[in-house]
Amino acid sequence: MEKLRCFTGNQLKIIALVTMTCDHVAKMFFPESQLSLILGRLALPIFAWMIAEGCTYTCDRKKYLVQLGGLALLCQVVFFVTEGSLYMCILVTFTLSILLIYAIDYLRKKRSAQGALLAFLAVALVLSATIVIPRLDTGTDFYVDYGFYGVLLPVAVYFGRNHFEKLCLGLVFLVLLSLNSYPVQWWSLLTLPLLALYNGKRGKWKMKWLFYLYYPLHLAALWAIDLLI
Repeated sequence: MEKLRCFTGNQLKIIALVTMTCDHVAKMFFPESQLSLILGRLALPIFAWMIAEGCTYTCDRKKYLVQLGGLALLCQVVFFVTEGSLYMCILVTFTLSILLIYAIDYLRKKRSAQGALLAFLAVALVLSATIVIPRLDTGTDFYVDYGFYGVLLPVAVYFGRNHFEKLCLGLVFLVLLSLNSYPVQWWSLLTLPLLALYNGKRGKWKMKWLFYLYYPLHLAALWAIDLLI
């Protein structure tokens, strides 16, 4: 398998960007297009895996969290102003994942009362955002994209000790997510063969800001097109 791994992180992220765009275009303009919705299921596992990789290899964990969390906050402000929506986008999901990874990692390394408190607060925040609040009658559309198992997917991949274990943990949590979601979510399992061919390298080009900015920019473009139509 080592010799067969031919995909870099950048290549997999580009695949995820394309399939995510297909999904968003279909939901906005062609809701009857089942193929586009199926393609869209391939994006989450790839992005979740790369979030776990980012937590592993980043040189500045605080900066990594602040950049993603800041972008998530900006997107949510725009969503609320333009649509009055409290639906939490995938960037919020991954921000919660990173917080949980950091807190658990800190507890594993320090094994202190402070570490236990941080881990407890992170778990409480995730449970509140993904399980408790959505079940309350708040009169809003508050929901964290992909819910509890979506948040845990990058966490599971991060704590896998090797490539095979990461794939197995990813499979388990994708199954759990699919069992608690729409039937179309089962198509996300098709991503596992692609991730099995991931070679652990970023790629030659530095494309970090493309991947950060593409999400809000492509949503803004789709919203503008819909407004014009």
